[in-house]
Amino acid sequence: MIRLATTGRLATAAAHTEAALAVHAPHLADRFLHHLPTAADTVGRRLRAALVRENLTPETPGGRRHAFHRVEYPDAGVADPVDLLTGIDNTGTFATEIRNAVLNLAIALTRAGDNLPTATDPDTTAVRLERLAVAGHNLHPCGRTRLGWDTGDVLAHDLEAGHTRIHFLAVRDATHLGDDLGPWPGIHPAPAGYRLQPVHAWQLDTVRTRYADHFTDGTLRHHDGHLDAIPTAALRTLLLPDGRYLKLSLDIQVTSTRRSISVASTRNGPALSTLLTDLLDDDRLLLMTEPTGAAVPIGTGRDLSAITRTGLTTRLHPHETAIPGGALPLLIGDLVDQAGGNPATWLTDYTRLLLPPLLRLLGHGIALEAHLQNCLPTFIDGHPHRLALRDLAGLRLHPGRLATAGHTIDLWPGSVITTTDTETLRAKLGYTALQAHLGELVIRLADTHHLDEHHAWRLIRTVIDDTRDHGLTTDDHTWLTAKTVPHKALVRMRLAGTGDLHLPVSNPLA
Repeated sequence: MIRLATTGRLATAAAHTEAALAVHAPHLADRFLHHLPTAADTVGRRLRAALVRENLTPETPGGRRHAFHRVEYPDAGVADPVDLLTGIDNTGTFATEIRNAVLNLAIALTRAGDNLPTATDPDTTAVRLERLAVAGHNLHPCGRTRLGWDTGDVLAHDLEAGHTRIHFLAVRDATHLGDDLGPWPGIHPAPAGYRLQPVHAWQLDTVRTRYADHFTDGTLRHHDGHLDAIPTAALRTLLLPDGRYLKLSLDIQVTSTRRSISVASTRNGPALSTLLTDLLDDDRLLLMTEPTGAAVPIGTGRDLSAITRTGLTTRLHPHETAIPGGALPLLIGDLVDQAGGNPATWLTDYTRLLLPPLLRLLGHGIALEAHLQNCLPTFIDGHPHRLALRDLAGLRLHPGRLATAGHTIDLWPGSVITTTDTETLRAKLGYTALQAHLGELVIRLADTHHLDEHHAWRLIRTVIDDTRDHGLTTDDHTWLTAKTVPHKALVRMRLAGTGDLHLPVSNPLA
């Protein structure tokens, strides 16, 4: 690892963070500086790998090659990751995101063992395990970007805070759109003519300022009381004391996206939950449904949205443990050992749990966003047992395929999740489930148990081939096993300031 230089732009930014820590949490300042080089190197390694993978910089010696044109380096090669963007990021926007990720990762490393939730129910345990993946998204260099938060906000509301608060606004009935999300334990009902809408503690101040006129005219009213909640790795999704989750608008940028919530997401969640419950007729799958949602369509319509999500507590068998996918690469070695120590057998069993239901859904016109962060596989004695799936906002749905399969759904007009392009549909599943999800696990099994990566992908190919007789269409099989497949170019997307961009990469399943 290259040690951080004491001068330069990163050092200047770090000095500002150190000064803020001196005010808000002086006991963390020295530890923050200690972890800063590690944070810079971690973000830098991910950025370096992404730049090579997306053909923005040439591949240099010293990297380790993996499937889908992934190249991993043992170090960033620079003290400040932003130096890797010289001549690439002409606006400086992406550089700001990268540097912000470094600073926030250093704070997270400083607090890695602090404020851990202690309850032993499956949902609290899952949140606790999420904190093992301290760098966030396994491929994105901006896994710790939180643009819009200052250091005090990070300390108060980030994953390592261990707690945050949910406040409430009373919204005039005529303005409220969607379900009544209550009742809320310990919170008085809304006054006559109003409905209660939950608001993230940080978002409340934003709403007060942004919609001051709506408070003045009585459309919005302050409401007494709050609920304590535990932040998950998604930040805007909070675990409630009753075991439900609540996804709330949070108008900051995390990774590449501002985390406010569209009206469409609040209305589509319940409809998609009903459809998927009907389609996923498999006792090895646990859908974490989104039974209710509501929004307040003022301004952008995205600032006061909320979606409820069912949890896992009471749904697991004795000795069954749910592990959030983000933590799985860090625990996979122990799981394989518990299951008998054969990595090939373990990977085959895991792939048979993951892929067949996703491929069958693809044939019905639904591509789930099945990256690690949206999956919670469960295990008994290390053996893959069941799969919990969560967060429906990022899926893609092909209405034509769905209708051909005999199903219909009423979605919010103009919903971005619909597509008439089968390439877009397939790319959503192919990138998330194969490249980002299984691709990470194959690399980790090579590290922990010396599993040959080429052999690993042959095992995965066998599972895909076997699914042809159980719902996978011939055309989809041909696409999944083609010589090249599209890779989601995360850095190019940030540099262009646009939506999904894909580049062809070689396919180990060909």
